[in-house]
Amino acid sequence: MDEVLHAVADPTRRGILRLVRDREVSAGELAGHFPGISRPAVSQHLRVLTAAGLLAVRREGNRRLYRLRPAGLTEASRFFDDLWTDRLGRLKRAAERAERQRTNDTEGPA
Repeated sequence: MDEVLHAVADPTRRGILRLVRDREVSAGELAGHFPGISRPAVSQHLRVLTAAGLLAVRREGNRRLYRLRPAGLTEASRFFDDLWTDRLGRLKRAAERAERQRTNDTEGPA
């Protein structure tokens, strides 16, 4: 999971993931979306994303086509889901306590 989180920490790599989310995209086309970055730098970003398991690569002649591997995000997604679920559980318990207290306060002594 550390490798995945490191890979998605970079805004350029997040941009690449968005571009390959729905279809295969060639390395050259990806590089064209980042004119301020050299092709070797884009290739390095692609290597990091591939090593993290976030991209699948397919060769077609002399081209490389990249697409998102959603399974690569599974562990990180579970981690964040767990954090969110824990937080929602605490919020629910706090709201229930506040409601019980409010009910007790309005009923007064028996």
